[in-house]
Amino acid sequence: MAEKGSLVVISGFSGAGKGTVVKELEKLGGNYWTSVSMTTRRPRPGEEEGLSYYFVTREEFEKTIEENGFLEYAAFVDNYYGTPRKYVEEKLAEGRDVILEIESNGGSQVKTFFPEAILIFITAPSAGELAQRLRGRGTEAASVVEGRLRKAREESFIIDQYDYLLVNENGKARECAEQIHEIIRKDRYAPRRQQAFIRKLQDGFAELIERHLQENGP
Repeated sequence: MAEKGSLVVISGFSGAGKGTVVKELEKLGGNYWTSVSMTTRRPRPGEEEGLSYYFVTREEFEKTIEENGFLEYAAFVDNYYGTPRKYVEEKLAEGRDVILEIESNGGSQVKTFFPEAILIFITAPSAGELAQRLRGRGTEAASVVEGRLRKAREESFIIDQYDYLLVNENGKARECAEQIHEIIRKDRYAPRRQQAFIRKLQDGFAELIERHLQENGP
């Protein structure tokens, strides 16, 4: 039976470049599987159904909520985003390291169901740089950019709930991905990830003590 994989939540401000970082992470040769989220927003240029997101109607999304089909979900700038539960649990059981690129509110939801999850928050070097990146997209109205900046300020107050905070410098997404790769690698050695080995040690000590008492008396 495969060792259970790690569940890694990657969140960050809109415009921080977390999507680019995740793509770089996938190139590093780890045992990664990136979960595809479901959303009610319209596709952006270049986004593909089933690869970027599952694009659904509001009615379809709310039906999935009623069926308890999400690991986490949230509303953001008048749209829903959510992580289908079934596929994540299947991939973890297969031993894959599952990457969830989700909003910060979703991160705390995941931690409730999976206390062992690794939560990583990605930011731009500064608030000004973040605003510049958002405006540089050229795909969103000024009112939407303002909404994303307001949301970023709100999110800044919950960064403390995350395990790690990484800065994605301009042109250095690869370096940020390598930092995440190393965090996941080191997490393999955490005691909570080696419970079977710990139980084996405990049983071994108990057996040795029992044998000692039989041979030598109390």
